[in-house]
Amino acid sequence: MGITKTDLFTANQNELARMAKALAHPARIAIIQYLLKTNTCVNGTLVQELGLAQATISQHLKELKEIGLLQGTIEGASMSYCIHPGKWEETQKLLNELFNSYRSSSGDGNCC
Repeated sequence: MGITKTDLFTANQNELARMAKALAHPARIAIIQYLLKTNTCVNGTLVQELGLAQATISQHLKELKEIGLLQGTIEGASMSYCIHPGKWEETQKLLNELFNSYRSSSGDGNCC
């Protein structure tokens, strides 16, 4: 069996790409911002806060949970979600490494 395209890249590059893809929707950014602001587990409040349908919110929550940024617990018939601290720190580290790797050679921001 041949290599896949992801085999051409490092584990960090693949993980950062997965995170970026999951974050590449404004509703998911809004969900994360709300969870960070409230600093608590939430469930039904996201529908009122964001003004999106429950099914839409659920799909975005699922995407964020699949990459590990959120953790959830079942409470009766509903799920409660919050930021997964370990994964959040890992994502922050990967993004910081990427952004901190830029060094302006000329100092004026113009390289070409």
